[in-house]
Amino acid sequence: MTDSTLQIEVLHRIALLKSDGYDVVIVHGGGPFIKEALSRAGIQSEFIDGHRITTPEAYAYVEMALKGQVNSTLTGILNNLGFKAVGLSGKDAHMVTAAKRWHYRHSEKGREQIDIGLVGDVKSVDTSFINLLLQNDIIPVITCLAAGDEGNSYNINGDMFAGHIAGALGAREYIILTDVDGLLRDISDPASLISDLRSNDIHEMIRDGVIAGGMLPKIESCTIALKLGCAAARIINGTQPDQINNLPQSGTRITL
Repeated sequence: MTDSTLQIEVLHRIALLKSDGYDVVIVHGGGPFIKEALSRAGIQSEFIDGHRITTPEAYAYVEMALKGQVNSTLTGILNNLGFKAVGLSGKDAHMVTAAKRWHYRHSEKGREQIDIGLVGDVKSVDTSFINLLLQNDIIPVITCLAAGDEGNSYNINGDMFAGHIAGALGAREYIILTDVDGLLRDISDPASLISDLRSNDIHEMIRDGVIAGGMLPKIESCTIALKLGCAAARIINGTQPDQINNLPQSGTRITL
């Protein structure tokens, strides 16, 4: 999505799903844009076990990148294409309530609890405002920020955030766009695409290394969506926009 031409084509294809009878909700993160914003600000990122520590200073730039840059750009493109879109974060209308996320790891001292700053987990989702927008033919474009009960703002993993929203909405399809055709049995063989996956098989595939790396959080988010009420999840290749309008023949479909 850092390619502006591809970005426009993808959003156009997504919006066209409305012609097929779908209500469309778009949820996004923006890792590359956050990295760039922090770099420009001269903020050094500290990582613990792969998790970025988000200080209050860093959070200000995270929100600036996600809401001020990515969300604003996506919403503007959709409106320019002739659709009606509204840009939001989980903080708007109390849509998403977050809880502070703690990181745990085992050491010689035993199980350690580590503070990674303003990083959160989804605690609850209120879909009433989303449904109000959908009823008025508006596409909600939501980024993965939310407030906690105590008033703090949190950055939330985009995959987990999207999975919770899809589940809360009882979505007919939760579609994840990535840069591969779906879950591959052999990452080096595009022909090894797994077209259908049952959630009962996920644990075994993680154990066997079929589900690994960047696919792990995507599969986890699909599991969250399904358990919360989503009918089906699908992982497709967002760099091939035609897959968006050919869903039955595209990607990996995941069901309970």
